[in-house]
Amino acid sequence: MGQTRPAPAEHGEPAGGPLLSPGARPLAAIVVAACAGTTALLGIWLGHGAHTDPVDTAVDSGVRASLAGHRKLLELLARPGDLPAIAGITAILVLACLLRRRYRGAALLALSVPAAAVITERLLKPLVGRTALGFLSFPSGHATGTFALATAITVLLAGTPALSRPVRLATVVIAFAIASAAAAAMIALGFHYFTDAIAGAAVGTGTVLATALVIDLAVQAWPRSGQRPPPAASAEDRQGRAGAEGSATRRANAAKAAGLALSGRCSQTGIDEYLT
Repeated sequence: MGQTRPAPAEHGEPAGGPLLSPGARPLAAIVVAACAGTTALLGIWLGHGAHTDPVDTAVDSGVRASLAGHRKLLELLARPGDLPAIAGITAILVLACLLRRRYRGAALLALSVPAAAVITERLLKPLVGRTALGFLSFPSGHATGTFALATAITVLLAGTPALSRPVRLATVVIAFAIASAAAAAMIALGFHYFTDAIAGAAVGTGTVLATALVIDLAVQAWPRSGQRPPPAASAEDRQGRAGAEGSATRRANAAKAAGLALSGRCSQTGIDEYLT
């Protein structure tokens, strides 16, 4: 969701168009609210314990049964969600945005991906206190990072008309497929429950979209707030302008009077010549 064609910079605005088109912003706000609500409800329901719910029991057992005996493959699938991988991919994408003068995109990546990680690791995990294999598990950090990157890539590609629609669509599908595979691998390895992955995906997606909305609104308001009103004229300036305007008016009136007098004299001369 986003702008299909970047707009040129105006009034000192950073290069590149909005991250989200005006038509996409209401939908993005709805998704952000849904992500926040889902995470909050799951955290309240599942907090402070290693217990599972019927959904986790059904889904987790199916995932582990289908992927049992493939630990090396699971570790490979989970690797894109590791912190070094998330940080490295984010840095590469930020550099690419800067080189293309897409400053809003660079800001989106630099702000939203670390913010999502902080929300998961420093706020929600200690607050909820749910554990798996002795580790805090809610939300899944792997799901948070990979889904944050997938959502950011989606927003950036929506504003890249140079790439064809099939290429953009394929890239988005691959990004979310990698994110889903990493989340599933962590479930199969026993480090997370299904609801941990759902909450992580919600945190990552919601944080990126919320950051995109804030950046667009801030940049939109920045040129107007940055414009200073013209300085008020001093009394001396007003008097000088008034004097100049008065002098100009007097000169115009004098020229008009001289023209009328000349016209009158010419008319009188013509009459005298006719009579003689």
